[in-house]
Amino acid sequence: MALEERRATDRVQADRERYVARGVSTPPLVVERAEGARIWDADGREYVDFAGGIACANLGHSPAGVVDAIHAQADRYLHQCFMVGMYEPYVAVCRRLAELSPCKGAEQRSILLNSGAEAIENAVKIARAATGRDAVLVFDNAFHGRTLLTMTMTAKVVPYKQGFGPFAPEVYRAPVPYPYHGVSDDDAVAALEYLFKAGVDPKSIACAVLEPVQGEGGFIPMTNGYLTRLRELLDAHGILFVADEIQSGCGRTGPVWAIEHFDVQPDLLVAGKTIGGGLPLAAVTGDAAVMDAPGPGGLGGTFGGNPIACAAAVVVLDQLPGLRDRAEQLGATIRARLEQIAPAGSDVRGLGPMLAIELPERNGEATGRITTAARERGLVLLSCGIYGNVIRLLPPLTISDDELARGLDILEACLVG
Repeated sequence: MALEERRATDRVQADRERYVARGVSTPPLVVERAEGARIWDADGREYVDFAGGIACANLGHSPAGVVDAIHAQADRYLHQCFMVGMYEPYVAVCRRLAELSPCKGAEQRSILLNSGAEAIENAVKIARAATGRDAVLVFDNAFHGRTLLTMTMTAKVVPYKQGFGPFAPEVYRAPVPYPYHGVSDDDAVAALEYLFKAGVDPKSIACAVLEPVQGEGGFIPMTNGYLTRLRELLDAHGILFVADEIQSGCGRTGPVWAIEHFDVQPDLLVAGKTIGGGLPLAAVTGDAAVMDAPGPGGLGGTFGGNPIACAAAVVVLDQLPGLRDRAEQLGATIRARLEQIAPAGSDVRGLGPMLAIELPERNGEATGRITTAARERGLVLLSCGIYGNVIRLLPPLTISDDELARGLDILEACLVG
């Protein structure tokens, strides 16, 4: 049996090389099944998963309630298109998002989309319609997606932007606090004030889009002081604040939304990844005064808010608030261990269980060796950061203490070795 399974791995890898575009980067891992915080490859080998499909499995792989909801909805209908006929699962997700929204305003509404990038694009559309302005403010280290606009908004050139220009116009960029690289709150605010003098008229900016904890850019958390001052600057110029919670949201940092750690409220919030329980789903949420700026037909999409994904999302959104205590416990445990095992000169940072180690070498060579060695020892691990020198941890919030300890032990061995 083992030989047959190994041949299955070889076959899938060979077929991948033959039929899948080179631009899709994949490690030599063929997943056969997954449950909770573990996955198994086609050879039958078990792994602890600290990647979660890039933050898509905060509740773990195949959570029972989500799977049951998917089965039940599949027996009713697979697709309708909300622009053809409304259906309860879509409305139910929007209702739950309104109840959980941290945004300004008393009457919260949402639109559902397929992906985080599509949701960011729609947030910008909504902000432009609400303000009558064109420009978009983004920040260093940002990752917002791979479409033309979101690729322009993303800060990293290789591999996300190289060779894919020309880019969308009227996108302007400013620094954010990054203490490990010597950028303070004061530095970031001063740079933004200078941009408003030398780079772009702030009265032309529709919205500022910022991740409360930057994801692909290196798990860089914002500070309360900076966000408060940023919000004041944006309000002074009539600029809407869009919180990109695609990776940092859905309980990843403890509360349902990472912005809840801070004393600011966004005008719009973008959610994705975990919200669909493993199925493609994303959302833009905000007060009706902003969300209703586009006219009927101005927003939409054939598959946005697919009924099966919505059925899964209702379960996800119902369960996430109850995981906060566990998430905070995980965060404390992981941080304490990372501070013990991080190499000299590294930076341990993040919020809650959304944590990372940035290595002092500004290249991806060490992290490449570490993630490869971890996979060989039975741990799925990801890197990130502008220099590719950040090891990020995204274990499911439902991971057991034993699974977490096993994964951290493997990580320590790889850092040492």
